[in-house]
Amino acid sequence: MKKALELFLGILTAVGGFVEIGELTFSLNAGSKFGFSLLWVLALGTIGIVVYCEMAGRIAAVRKQPVFHLIRERAGFTAGLVTLLAANLVNLLTCAAEIGGIALVWQTLGGWPYRPLILLAFALLALVIWFFPFEWIERVFGLLGLLLVVFVAAAIASRPDWGAVAQGFVPQMPAATDSSQTLLFAFFAVALFSSIVMPYETYFYASGAIEDKWTTKDINLNRIIVIVGSVLGSLLAVALVILGSEQFAARDIDSQLPGTAALAASIPLGRWALLAALVGMLFAFGGAAIETTLSSAYNLAQFFGWPWGKFRQPREAGRFHVAWLVLLLLSTLLIVSGADPVDVVEYSIVLAVVTLPFTYFPMLVIAADKRVMKDCANGWFANAMGWFFLVLTTLAGLAAIPLLLITHGGRG
Repeated sequence: MKKALELFLGILTAVGGFVEIGELTFSLNAGSKFGFSLLWVLALGTIGIVVYCEMAGRIAAVRKQPVFHLIRERAGFTAGLVTLLAANLVNLLTCAAEIGGIALVWQTLGGWPYRPLILLAFALLALVIWFFPFEWIERVFGLLGLLLVVFVAAAIASRPDWGAVAQGFVPQMPAATDSSQTLLFAFFAVALFSSIVMPYETYFYASGAIEDKWTTKDINLNRIIVIVGSVLGSLLAVALVILGSEQFAARDIDSQLPGTAALAASIPLGRWALLAALVGMLFAFGGAAIETTLSSAYNLAQFFGWPWGKFRQPREAGRFHVAWLVLLLLSTLLIVSGADPVDVVEYSIVLAVVTLPFTYFPMLVIAADKRVMKDCANGWFANAMGWFFLVLTTLAGLAAIPLLLITHGGRG
């Protein structure tokens, strides 16, 4: 019974924590600009994050070692340090965007001044991380983030052409009129893929498996949570693409703010859906901010061999607790200085896919090593999928920055 409850809560929190501000923005805008033609990218990204997180959770259960311990072990100190700095820069930018998103949602709900709300968000997030145990952080923010399923209901209520929706899952290019439109499509394809496979999710997931004291007996639990949670969570992103196409394209709405995004739910369903969407965003953004903050501290502690973990008191893991507090503060200062959360999230999405292969490769090598993983090592299918997505993420990483510059961040 306890395992069944753990499985149920694990899946629900995975679903509720799936969408953050980057995925929300890019999914809606992809639908408004390209209709359903990018849905296949969401499907591909979902398979990718399943492959990546399943390996990370399995390694954590078998070896009790998280991502950045493995990176230093396999890549060496210098290459590992470069990867660490890049990964934590992505985390900092992502966290900053989420904090800005929280303040924007509060401003929409209450009409209060924006900058003081940023500071309030910092204070509340710091208190939650300090006082809440790990499992309650996961459950409170993940479960309340489930309010975002209102977007699924709104997508169904929009009555799209379901045949056209199904066709969107077939890999395709748009019927572009010129090369600039093709490049814009390519940028959104890379950005959508990156928003699904954001590496901080894997750092947090693997560290959480160790915090929860997983063993080899939990490997099947790991597999079910990753597959079911990711697939159900990706339905939210699919719904956002549908709403972007059905509700925003005809009205020529460009979704850059959370309040605008919430309109996608309220147009077909009314005011109650607007409120549900905004509250769901509040907890989804808050959960993502906490995950990126803790992921950065996990990364530092694991790389340098410090004691770490939410289960440890500050006197037992002082550097870990100082690290997450400093990183949360830096993210807040970036946003309070006047940086636009949407611009910040664009850079974080692009840099994320650039850094992804450097964290993915050591994990793939270890997951496939029978000397280390024994009977829990990758089989031929897992190896084939792992190498396929390593090549794919490498190609996406090579294309990301040029596409960002050429398309002016997706603005054409």
